Amino acid sequence: MTNIDAWVWWLIGAVGLGIPLVITAMPEFGMFAVGAALAAVTAALGGGVVAQVLVFVIVSVALIAVVRPLANRHRDQRPQHRTGIDALKGRSAVVLERVDGSGGRIKLAGEIWSARTLDSDTSFEPGQSVDVVDIDGATAVVM
Repeated sequence: MTNIDAWVWWLIGAVGLGIPLVITAMPEFGMFAVGAALAAVTAALGGGVVAQVLVFVIVSVALIAVVRPLANRHRDQRPQHRTGIDALKGRSAVVLERVDGSGGRIKLAGEIWSARTLDSDTSFEPGQSVDVVDIDGATAVVM
């Protein structure tokens, strides 16, 4: 096998590793593909088989060790979009009818909701602003 053959085989390997990356969306395959591409460059520059394999292993492991934790950290920091009743928790509402421990009405996100206070001893009068702390069925729990 000549050096030209070696770099061609490494490029074929890089493409072969790129296919599962696209199909499975597992970024590790892409990191191995980059390692194989750099091993192909090493072969094209006249590096021996040992150098080619070392470049492949070192680059692949380094990419996995560095890029993967960065990607995981970035994924964990993305803002999560709340939907449904979770999106209503923490929002402000306006009292329409007196709200106390037994009930009342509020305007929340443009809709009229039944509401009750979190603390049964507290009450809110019409026009006051309240914060929604929970949704219990079709009733907003406010404070």
